[in-house]
Amino acid sequence: MPVAAQVKRHAVERPHRPALCGPQGSLTYAELWREVIARPLPHTGKGLVAITLSDPVDQLVAVLAADLAGATPLLCDEEQRERMADTVPVDLSVDAPLPLAEGAGVTTEPTAGDLVWACLTSGSAGRPRAVVRTRASWAGSFPHLDDLAGIGPDDVVLVPGPLVSSLYGFAAVHALATGATVIVPGRWSPGSLATQLRQATVVHLVPHRLPAVLDVLAEVGGPLRTAVVGGAALPPHARDLAARAGVKVVAYYGATEMSFVAVDADGTGLRPFPEVEIEVRDGEVWARSPWLAEGYLAQAPGPLKTDVEGWMSVGDLAEPYRPGQPLRLRGRGDGAIQTGGATVVPEDVEAVLRGVPGVTDLVVIGSPHPELGSVVTAVLEGTPPSRAALEAVARGGLDAAQRPRRWYAMGDLPRTPTGKPARALVAARLAEGDPEIRRLG
Repeated sequence: MPVAAQVKRHAVERPHRPALCGPQGSLTYAELWREVIARPLPHTGKGLVAITLSDPVDQLVAVLAADLAGATPLLCDEEQRERMADTVPVDLSVDAPLPLAEGAGVTTEPTAGDLVWACLTSGSAGRPRAVVRTRASWAGSFPHLDDLAGIGPDDVVLVPGPLVSSLYGFAAVHALATGATVIVPGRWSPGSLATQLRQATVVHLVPHRLPAVLDVLAEVGGPLRTAVVGGAALPPHARDLAARAGVKVVAYYGATEMSFVAVDADGTGLRPFPEVEIEVRDGEVWARSPWLAEGYLAQAPGPLKTDVEGWMSVGDLAEPYRPGQPLRLRGRGDGAIQTGGATVVPEDVEAVLRGVPGVTDLVVIGSPHPELGSVVTAVLEGTPPSRAALEAVARGGLDAAQRPRRWYAMGDLPRTPTGKPARALVAARLAEGDPEIRRLG
């Protein structure tokens, strides 16, 4: 069923239920549905619609209008739109709120194979690629997430990040399909967290934001009971901190191209998401499920690999895996560092160094070296502990090839729309001699 049709049903059954709470105001489900049908999408067939609106409520109205018209919405910002201009074929650009129309908009008869969602992924190279998925792969997973996280129509779901991120965009659309109230500030807003958490029962976010949410929750209280966390590894002790606050953590692993792959709903480790099969082949994670994307638009190059039996991989690395065991991830294969004949996975190094008191966050990259090819380099956020303290931990927890040879610090790490440290951007700024990145003595 199209998400727009589900929103229409909620508008009929619970018209006065708040649907969207954005920075400019709120809409009930009845008001949201009136906005969608009053601002129809111009006829585009089943083409790609790039939505570059800044207000998250306007974004979601345009997404639902595209869904109603059978088009494929792609949420992106202006910079992304410019960077993908030559590589992603866009049929319609929506850069202002859709105009009011007198007549009814265009609608199409939905099918499970319709391409109903597109999102951008850049990988380690930073080049935008548009990933597209079918209606079945997009909305079919919603009931499973409802069951795992206990999300229902009486919930208030906080989505505290930009909807151009596939993680946050999915969270908002899923909550609307469920009939919940969705708080969409459009960006991370620490100053608004207290107000938001007085209402939210569920938050959907990236791992490094969870401690801040728990800190504010401890100050102001609130009904928050579940945190759905994806996009990167959960920080050490985050689940214990959440449990002490009465918040259940549902952590998941996936990829833009593969959607949900594995989930940890109880702290015992990642297990296959419902209807997902997992294999680890030569250290790489492969999955087969109904949730896999169709691929990249315009046959763009990327890490996605498939085989004739319907399995897919994006090169993520893991320890050997057997069904029934937890999946133990090691990071992205396309970010591996080749140093002196050894292969170092940055996330392995980061996991050890994040345990050092005083380290808030970091990225590990490879820096060019004339003899070794690359050397492991750590760039830490804020004011980290001394280099001697860092090296002591590295000697105790890392093999010789994994230990950073170069250490740097900077104020705030640049981040992707999903909140992950932007590894490629840090590497580029370091290579350019950015004065904000200082060497640790």
